[in-house]
Amino acid sequence: MKIAVIGAKGLPPRQGGIEHYCAEMYPRMVAQGHSVDLFARSSYTKGGWLKNDYFQGVKVITLPSVTFRGVDAFVTSALGAIAASGTKYDIIHFHALGPSLFTGLSKLANSAKIVVTCQGLDWQRAKWGNFSSRLILMGEQAAVRFADEIIVVSKELQSYFLRTYDRPTVYVPNAAATYAQSDPNFSYGKSLNLTQGRYMLFLGRIVPEKRPDLLVEAFCKLKPPGWKLVLAGGVSDTRSYVSQLLDTISKNPEVVFAGELRGARLAEIVRGAGLFVLPSDLEGLPLAMLEAMQEGIPVMASDIPPHQQLLSEGRGVLFTAGNVDSCISNLNWAVKHPQELARMAKDAQKYVQLNHSWENITAENLKVYTKLLNSPPIGKKSQPSNSGITTTYPIKKTPSPSVAQEILASSHSTNLDN
Repeated sequence: MKIAVIGAKGLPPRQGGIEHYCAEMYPRMVAQGHSVDLFARSSYTKGGWLKNDYFQGVKVITLPSVTFRGVDAFVTSALGAIAASGTKYDIIHFHALGPSLFTGLSKLANSAKIVVTCQGLDWQRAKWGNFSSRLILMGEQAAVRFADEIIVVSKELQSYFLRTYDRPTVYVPNAAATYAQSDPNFSYGKSLNLTQGRYMLFLGRIVPEKRPDLLVEAFCKLKPPGWKLVLAGGVSDTRSYVSQLLDTISKNPEVVFAGELRGARLAEIVRGAGLFVLPSDLEGLPLAMLEAMQEGIPVMASDIPPHQQLLSEGRGVLFTAGNVDSCISNLNWAVKHPQELARMAKDAQKYVQLNHSWENITAENLKVYTKLLNSPPIGKKSQPSNSGITTTYPIKKTPSPSVAQEILASSHSTNLDN
């Protein structure tokens, strides 16, 4: 099969779940004899326009992009859809809802089957302004109308599309990447004045919906003796939010901001943690949590549905999302019950090993591709098949009616920024 990929920032991955997802899955497809072209952003790859590079057999085609917040993804995705129209692809795979705004363009310009993977409801993310959120929501609605298949990474997302649009989807969960070898002497951790097993770790983009601010507040109020808190992650269009957070933690020497970590340093900090904490209000199915579970690190998280899916049946500790008091109470329990945490971590590790592997995810995506290529053309089939693949999906209800009209009415006074 010849496959085009639109929506990822680029490869190799530096930050972002979608980039790591693509870095794990598409080289495996290439190894099985398929051809993959991934359309990337020049702002991410730092390469020249239309320059071709290769990442483990995947052709990475750099397209022009802009450095204006909230516009970069849309511009490059539009250009990717246009560029893909000049090549005969079997599959055009869009990742994320914003880029999916251009699924209709690919449907018109190319005979390829259109696949969308939804990693989360991005229009709900706090970092986006009103105008950007509505564009992303329009991308979601375009995916429902034009995609031949939608893949979702959590059971909650599968339920969302069914109840909102009466649209069946294919559930293919995320998986955990294998971390690099790390320093057994914990040298980098020691340089941060950390002690193995005696710090809590937040790992992810420093953005409002992941709620590192709530975790910092809870930790500073609890002040667990002998423990530190480490925040590790990059900044994603949230410099004002990060600045306020850094101002808060500067007053507490027990809170360490490590910034964006990669490779051996990232592996060292994850493996040395005594507790991995993800207090998010919004997630798809978090790769960082899966990776911590795979490493056997105890996990505590907010009780949003994707976290419940991963940590139910005693695989981790859940607290009430957005509730500082609940977070404090559960942090306090966690530091006082190391044996129970160790048991949870062992059960979680087994669960990930059994249910979340990149080999299975690659196989399931290829299965979707194959079924689509063997299915009748649009218009020949109106009822869902046993595989969940269908061709026409009337929208039952939408989160925001008449979105296009509202955008037109508000665009003269609405910026992309909050």
